[in-house]
Amino acid sequence: MHLPNLPRLRGAVAALCTAVLGAGLLAGAGAANAAPAAAPERATEAAAGSKVVGYFTEWGTYDRQYYVKNIETSGSADRLTHINYAFGNVTGGKCAVGDSYAATERTYTAEESVDGVADTWDQPLRGTFNQLLELKAKHPDLKVLWSFGGWTWSGGFAEAAKDPAAFAQSCYDLVENSKWADVFDGIDIDWEYPNACGLTCDTSGRDAYGEVLKALRAKFGADSLITSAIPADATSGGKLDAVDYAGAAQYVDWYNPMTYDFFGAWDATGPTAPHSPLTSYDGIPKADYHSSATIAKLKGLGIPSEKLLLGIGFYGRGWTGVTQEAPGATATGPAAGTYEPGIEDYKVLKDTCPATGTVAGTAYAKCGADWWSYDTPQTIATKMAFKDQEGLGGTFFWELSGDTSGGELIRAIG
Repeated sequence: MHLPNLPRLRGAVAALCTAVLGAGLLAGAGAANAAPAAAPERATEAAAGSKVVGYFTEWGTYDRQYYVKNIETSGSADRLTHINYAFGNVTGGKCAVGDSYAATERTYTAEESVDGVADTWDQPLRGTFNQLLELKAKHPDLKVLWSFGGWTWSGGFAEAAKDPAAFAQSCYDLVENSKWADVFDGIDIDWEYPNACGLTCDTSGRDAYGEVLKALRAKFGADSLITSAIPADATSGGKLDAVDYAGAAQYVDWYNPMTYDFFGAWDATGPTAPHSPLTSYDGIPKADYHSSATIAKLKGLGIPSEKLLLGIGFYGRGWTGVTQEAPGATATGPAAGTYEPGIEDYKVLKDTCPATGTVAGTAYAKCGADWWSYDTPQTIATKMAFKDQEGLGGTFFWELSGDTSGGELIRAIG
């Protein structure tokens, strides 16, 4: 689940999400007379299994003060193949800029800039978009996709689904705008969730998602990347059953199934459970809430392994009022977090609440009355072995600012 911490939205959205996040588990036509092109095979793309896709959050440049430069100084840029820039908005049935000041207007100092040169007041493009251009100049093979939607801004997809061609045209015009030429190499659709409930409930129907992707491929053509974050709910009748993801797979280069946020303190009294288990384990609260079940279900639908990436969270989820170290304990509510209750970055937890055990391929920790689950370099190595065993197309993670300044987690990915 991709939940922004935009300062102007944090209060209302965080309170609502705490209440409804569990229910929103992770955890039209194309151009006239034109047949949509299926997602192409690209000889220049990263080799099978080696894609490393990291989300960069637009709002992270505010309270987190995580800039594009941090991608470079942490060593992450050397390991990333793709960046998903999160998020663009979906409103009025069209793609829209999320925060124009952060994206194109903010003036970066020499110390903050990727290239070490301060922005000037009269340069045509500033903000994060210009910083991404500077990063791409240092890493010519790095691709950037503009991700639209997310937990907060997915409600607009219902209107977009009424006229997919118009939506696709608006997205193309925005992504390919000459004001930020060469920043983006494609588009990522993060619809939470088609024909199901997230922050709001969508009733656009089982085929609407595929029609939107079909229109996007028809408009963007074979040379642009089109990807999509999708649910991880493998239960019968769950979110993966609400949409024809197998039929829509022909239009995407790959899917990012959100194999995290399976469990969390939206269930305030527990039981405690790792939010991103790789496998099942004795006592797991819900039988199919784990990454291996998600991947098995998607492959069983006929989606090629190489079009599936394994999702990793660069953060933990936790409870307080816990008296038992092993999973399965009762709790009294969410543990305190830096930005919102029940969630904390890996870079913080590794020092404040070091892992004390592992279960189902992920780590957990008890410190005082708090209980947290999160991935470590060691558990990520286990997940990478699973990714290779399953022949998956690579790995993606939410999100870059949760890692240490030296990139501990992304180094474990590869």
